[in-house]
Amino acid sequence: MREIVLINITGEDRPGLTAAITGVLAQGGVNILDIGQAVIHDTLSFGILIEIPDNERASSVLKDVLFMGYKHDQQVRFTPVAEADYQHWVAGQGKPRHIVTLLTRKVTAEQLQRVSSITAKYGLNIDHIDRLSGRMPLDMPEELGKGCIEFSVRGEPADTAALRAEFLSVAQELNVDIAFQRDSVYRRNRRLAVFDMDSTLIEAEVIDELAKAAGVGEQVSEITERAMRGELDFRASFKERLALLEGLSEDVLADIGASLRLTEGAEVLFAELKRLGYKTAILSGGFSYFAKQLQAKLGIDYLFANELQIENGKVTGVAVEPIVDAQRKADLLRQLAEQEGLCLEQTIAVGDGANDLPMLGLAGLGVAFRAKPLVKQSAKQAISTLGLDGILYLLGFRDREGSE
Repeated sequence: MREIVLINITGEDRPGLTAAITGVLAQGGVNILDIGQAVIHDTLSFGILIEIPDNERASSVLKDVLFMGYKHDQQVRFTPVAEADYQHWVAGQGKPRHIVTLLTRKVTAEQLQRVSSITAKYGLNIDHIDRLSGRMPLDMPEELGKGCIEFSVRGEPADTAALRAEFLSVAQELNVDIAFQRDSVYRRNRRLAVFDMDSTLIEAEVIDELAKAAGVGEQVSEITERAMRGELDFRASFKERLALLEGLSEDVLADIGASLRLTEGAEVLFAELKRLGYKTAILSGGFSYFAKQLQAKLGIDYLFANELQIENGKVTGVAVEPIVDAQRKADLLRQLAEQEGLCLEQTIAVGDGANDLPMLGLAGLGVAFRAKPLVKQSAKQAISTLGLDGILYLLGFRDREGSE
């Protein structure tokens, strides 16, 4: 008769402990059915599920494990597992898996309690919890903090839309971001990332800045806001705003370009995407004059934006076709994916406005970044709390200092 036993070992983390314990198990001819280890603040939690083929040897094997644990100053606990319970556990491995990602400036117990309660409410079982963000100093100002906790959960929610709605509600209440996505082979195998420019890669709407210089700031800003909220058709609103810029001197463009600030985390994100072999693109309803500056600064591979027509040193106010609107952004994403030999599941799209929704819906990972409420509700995922580099957490990547 065989025996199945769960061994739990806890104590101060010590080099060589795993080798010592598995060495004892090897002498006893033991089979390993499952194994897991975590170290939190130099404290070890080590679990091994074993099968002892001959139960006559079980007491001897477990006694040797207990002695080895004592020798390394560890606490050891044994839990017998019935074969029926083990078979039930094995049968559960075919269930779908999802990833819940909590993004916040500072992780609190309330945030974790609310997220874990919702997952339980919808019948999802948490298998693993990992910290992806780096170690945070106690005196770190909250506005500079960066926290990410990842939950690996098993099961299929009875009502995915209701689950997402509850996550969104809690995210707004606690000023955090909560992402929910299926754990698939594509999650770490994406290779193309496309971005809107205005209010996504940079902290401004360039057309509003041009309008201020032209003395029509309030008129254009109001139209921009309505377009970003989805209240106006982008194509029509773009032509209307551009017409108001007629006669603006070309001389102001360089000053406006120099004043544009990159969004928090942009440089970190693009450096990491480049290191990982991603192709990147700007798909913008803004102007190529300014997008080219970003392309050079961030090392972006592709650029598609609108032309700002200038004649005799003045902006003409005439829209040049083809206009990069919502549909063209989606078409360009599809075109670039095909060009790179990728399926759409291997793409990421990031934007903030209603005109970004078609490409966000088309991409394998669509992220509404610091977006208007309508866009946040409609997109697959949303980030409003952290900077652009928070997208790396959605891909499962850890901060270097946090991987220890």
